[in-house]
Amino acid sequence: TRRVQGACPGRFEVRVLQEGWQRPMLSEARALGLRAGVRALVREVYLVCGGTPWVFARTVIPVNTLTGRRRRLRYLGSRPLGAFLFTDRSMTRGAVELTCIGPGERLYRRATASLASLPPTIWGRRSVFRLGGKPLLVSEIFLGADGGQPGGR
Repeated sequence: TRRVQGACPGRFEVRVLQEGWQRPMLSEARALGLRAGVRALVREVYLVCGGTPWVFARTVIPVNTLTGRRRRLRYLGSRPLGAFLFTDRSMTRGAVELTCIGPGERLYRRATASLASLPPTIWGRRSVFRLGGKPLLVSEIFLGADGGQPGGR
């Protein structure tokens, strides 16, 4: 988030698309060590520069992670998650997984839903973070400084 803010020549904002309890995707549940069908708090946002989405972020937080002072994760609103994560001294980050996402995939549809022009593919990464040993999964899909418009980046 800090890098996007630094690169953004216009107004930066976190635009919340949805936040609520739902079943994570199967690959997300596996990454978090959850049983299939278990509900978690899922938050989807755009990191927006000058009115254009640059990054789509999806965070999956198991219910047992939301205890103690980490209950605040339920009430981030339009505040960046990174500001919370990187100030928690107990935070550790797992391996970064990279992927190329195409039009037939659920994350592609979610990430590009409000773009005027759809790119042929988009790149993303995800990591399991641990706060006090409790996991949450953060996925970031890079839409480009042009928000998916031709000729960007």
